[in-house]
Amino acid sequence: MKRSRFTQEQIIGVLKEHQAGATAADLCRKHGISDATFYTWRSKYGGMDVSDARKLKGLEEENAKLKRLLAEQMLDVATLKEMLAKRMARPVRKGFHDLV
Repeated sequence: MKRSRFTQEQIIGVLKEHQAGATAADLCRKHGISDATFYTWRSKYGGMDVSDARKLKGLEEENAKLKRLLAEQMLDVATLKEMLAKRMARPVRKGFHDLV
């Protein structure tokens, strides 16, 4: 994932400037960002405080960690099922003791 040049605190600062009355075009020119970036930020961080953004970041990191753990567990289960299927498909060999 591409890392942003701006921290969440800086992004929220830009959005607060917009709420204070600055136009989107002026802010984009001042901070060197595109209109699309500004509106993406506004949709994601609009109305948030810095503490809310930190909580959001923490939740996103935790979610990513849980997704990785789930993927690993699903891979383990699939591997075990595959091994079990191979073992069940193999014919059972009778030993000398079974024939007597």
